[in-house]
Amino acid sequence: MAVAADLLEPVLCVDLDGTLVRSDLLLESLLRLIKRNPLYLFCLPFWLLRGKAAFKSSVASRVEIDPALLPYHREFLAWLESERNRGRALWLCTAADRRQADCVAQHLGIFTGVLASDATVNLAGAHKREALVARFGKDAFDYCGNERRDLAVWRAARGAIVVSSNGSLARRVESFVPILQHFAGPRRPVRSLLRALRPHQWTKNALLLIPLLMAHRVGNLASLAAGVGAVVAFSLVASAVYVVNDLLDVEADRAHARKSKRPFASGDLSIAAGFALAPALVVAATAIATFLPPRFGLALATYSALSLAYSFRLKRILLLDAIALAGLYTLRIIAGAGAVQVALSFWLLLFSVFLFLSLALVKRYAELDALRRQRRLRAAGRGYHVEDLAILQSFGTASGYLSVLVLALYINSPETAALYHHPKAIWMLCVLTLYWVSRVWMTAHRGGMHEDPVLYALRDRVSLGLGVLAAITMLVAL
Repeated sequence: MAVAADLLEPVLCVDLDGTLVRSDLLLESLLRLIKRNPLYLFCLPFWLLRGKAAFKSSVASRVEIDPALLPYHREFLAWLESERNRGRALWLCTAADRRQADCVAQHLGIFTGVLASDATVNLAGAHKREALVARFGKDAFDYCGNERRDLAVWRAARGAIVVSSNGSLARRVESFVPILQHFAGPRRPVRSLLRALRPHQWTKNALLLIPLLMAHRVGNLASLAAGVGAVVAFSLVASAVYVVNDLLDVEADRAHARKSKRPFASGDLSIAAGFALAPALVVAATAIATFLPPRFGLALATYSALSLAYSFRLKRILLLDAIALAGLYTLRIIAGAGAVQVALSFWLLLFSVFLFLSLALVKRYAELDALRRQRRLRAAGRGYHVEDLAILQSFGTASGYLSVLVLALYINSPETAALYHHPKAIWMLCVLTLYWVSRVWMTAHRGGMHEDPVLYALRDRVSLGLGVLAAITMLVAL
């Protein structure tokens, strides 16, 4: 029966990147290579001089992919399996390197054979068409593709299977070959783009306005404009860092129940888009920074460098990751002071370091606690083990309470007496901070901290209520 079906219908040739898989294996391989060792960046131009086929081979020989974690186009894959079950011959025909193509084909187990790039021939466009015509004959195969490069192949095919939401591409294909099936590609690209930027994280950059508030210069329009510009610049850089971080963590995210839905991990947003988006955001932030004082530009550059160091390496080093996170929060305050040109308060910096170190440790504690409840022993890509929970809790609560001690010492300092008419009213702020830090750690201990603690505070009614009381306290102190 299988032989009869095979005779009735031509071979079904399937593209890999962007068609079977909602990603690009070359770009994914480059990310893994650079993440392993950024010095490979200096090797890439020399590999490329030998040609694209040799370039792909050089990259693929140094990187292993896990085919089980790739973001397959599920609807399209189900259709391929049904065609295979009907007895139709399926061939994987891709411009990806042969090693990677074989890996995917072996994992899926539905392909009769594989045609792919090697060290000398890049099997794309006209080269792919020639290879398919040589093996199967002109008009003797149906081809599944997703992009304009595939037009050359479709011109030699009997029929087309288009896997794309690009209406103009489908119309062009239909002008010279019948479309047998049409599968939509990733939808709502604008929504996916916004998700990649994580605008909800921009609320953290309100920290840049703290020096402006503490210096009582909110009424100064020039200072306020500088502060707002600084917030916008930091938000753009923060989004660029989130994009880079998501690109580097794309494989680990796919193994995570919640993070697998992120735009790059799920394939809703292409890795190529991420490569273009991150530099564009940095350029926009730099343009804004040129209108602000040099001190702000230096702080922004330091924040960018530390963020990249965190993404590439620091987040996998025990405890140093939490210290780096606390430093990133404190840098926001330093940058805010530089933008509005006010002197930095030693007390404010010390309070910030201890408080945000506590919150960084809360984040790690919550991640480990979730693993403990899943009966897993170690956090993937991190330096922590589940048995570290108790010591992390002690470090974190101690750091949080030290921030309250710093606040208490600040209340009795000469600086406070010079800025406030009723400095003793600020003692209430100590009580509120002590209660909030304790409540955050109790929530984490009970397994209720499911997100970044700063975002938790912005969504938690009790935390927001405490914030209102803190604002009233500061107004009374004035």
